Amino acid sequence: MDLYEYQARDLFEQYGVPVLAGIVADTPDEVKAAAEKLGGVVVVKAQVKTGGRGKAGGVKVAKNPDEAYEAAKAILGLDIKGHIVKRVMVAAGARIAREFYFSVLLDRANRSYLSLCSVEGGMEIEQLAVEKPEALARVEVDPLTGIDQAKALEIAKAANFDDDLAPKVADVFVKLFDVYKGEDATLVEVNPLVQTEDGDIIALDGKVTLDDNAAFRHPNHEALEDTSATDPLEAKAKAHDLNYVKLDGQVGIIGNGAGLVMSTLDVVAYAGEKHGGVKPANFLDIGGGASATVMAAGLDVILNDPQVKSVFVNVFGGITSCVAVAEGIVKALEILGDEANKPLVVRLDGNQVDEGRAILAGADHPLVTLAAGMDEGADKAAELANA
Repeated sequence: MDLYEYQARDLFEQYGVPVLAGIVADTPDEVKAAAEKLGGVVVVKAQVKTGGRGKAGGVKVAKNPDEAYEAAKAILGLDIKGHIVKRVMVAAGARIAREFYFSVLLDRANRSYLSLCSVEGGMEIEQLAVEKPEALARVEVDPLTGIDQAKALEIAKAANFDDDLAPKVADVFVKLFDVYKGEDATLVEVNPLVQTEDGDIIALDGKVTLDDNAAFRHPNHEALEDTSATDPLEAKAKAHDLNYVKLDGQVGIIGNGAGLVMSTLDVVAYAGEKHGGVKPANFLDIGGGASATVMAAGLDVILNDPQVKSVFVNVFGGITSCVAVAEGIVKALEILGDEANKPLVVRLDGNQVDEGRAILAGADHPLVTLAAGMDEGADKAAELANA
């Protein structure tokens, strides 16, 4: 789960990371009141989960409450890369002398943590990595020991901080890792981390991604989720513990196993080129248990997507036999009743495949078409979606 900037700021403050005062506001009048409370120069910042806010006009400096009011009028409702701004944060201003970059993230490839750090912050890190790779230090962090004072100093030195600055930023690095570890994050990023004209080190803008797999350890994280921005179909799938991602297509996909589902997406997209350019409508992995309840939940989610015109169920029976899958499909269609109103193409293979196919053939449901293989099934589903 990605956090909004103001949520990251609040987390930082809880862990002792130096931040500026910030007040969340939803209307221009609330922004003006916030600016009056903070006093002096403020920055009105769009709260959206995407980068490039400044270039899109989503960050504006205001010298007084009236300017803050006008800034809010310009930012609220703004479309930034498909994200509509509904909330802003009014942050206290700072006299910035220098800008830096720091992050710690999960390095899946090396099964470790990785810290990225640079004395050149304030720009997109991807751009910096391409244009000046030597300016970006990459330091592996042992998950067992994390970032203590010694490791923080190592990171600072690798990023070319001078002897005066290194101890100051190292203290902040340690606290930022405390956020990373304490909240079970997969990313904690600060860009920019700044030094003010008074010499203070401040985390001016934060980005935090929390690991959903650790949600059971953090009941307070539920309050951080923006349900208003969640797709209702994805919310329904989550309630049933389904691995579902909505896509922009017409063929609903159900499979067991992430690898099989990903392959199915590719095969359907390829087949769709011959049938009016139809595409996969979703990623849905029902996992190893294709019971009637699980299958009904999956079909309920997909069939309620108005974009879906057909459904391709592609299951390889391993631990779960094709008999259980077939029985699950038949029972799911009974459970859904009239809600099941779009054609289903079913491809079964693996454990007890002949018996499973016999069950579906015997049920003779008017919406179900059996396919012998994945390519055949994908082609038929794409054809039906384009019909």
